[in-house]
Amino acid sequence: MKKDIILCGVGGQGILSIATIIGEAATKANINLKQAEVHGMSQRGGDVQSNLRLSTDTIYSDLIPQGGADVIISMEPMEALRYLPYLAKDGVIVTSNKPFVNIPNYPDSQQLFDELAALPNKVVMLDIEAVAKDCGSPRSANVVLLGMAAKYIEILSSEALRDAVATIFARKGEAVIEANLKAFDLGNSVDK
Repeated sequence: MKKDIILCGVGGQGILSIATIIGEAATKANINLKQAEVHGMSQRGGDVQSNLRLSTDTIYSDLIPQGGADVIISMEPMEALRYLPYLAKDGVIVTSNKPFVNIPNYPDSQQLFDELAALPNKVVMLDIEAVAKDCGSPRSANVVLLGMAAKYIEILSSEALRDAVATIFARKGEAVIEANLKAFDLGNSVDK
């Protein structure tokens, strides 16, 4: 079994934290993992992207070929569209529906939503920032997104990912762990 995942977003949104959580879960489950990250201009709000390859067999490359991604997990809808050439025909997009407008020529939001809705692929969208604020942890929008995507990762169970959330945030104290577990659970409960 294998799963190729592209994580994408804008610098500071927590993409690399999601990659760390998935990596922790894979390591605990003895799943082979290869990861490649592109930080770009992340400190200035530029794009951040990570290729995560998970498999029960040996993985020979850390890069996902075009048309090979099973899942695109995106903190931002335009970034999800940017990586469409990498999505497999039966791949899934899990994305925030809240644009992060960081450039002057950012496309119209409705145009982005129309493009996503027109895709033949399954697209799951949610205002993850609003969910994170509602659960009292606005900084955990990325963990809400991971909870939404858990069902589509498949090679790792939701429970394994949830346990990895607790492990990764353990050094930040019990309140941060609980807030992130709540965020994960709310994302995971989204009707898909």
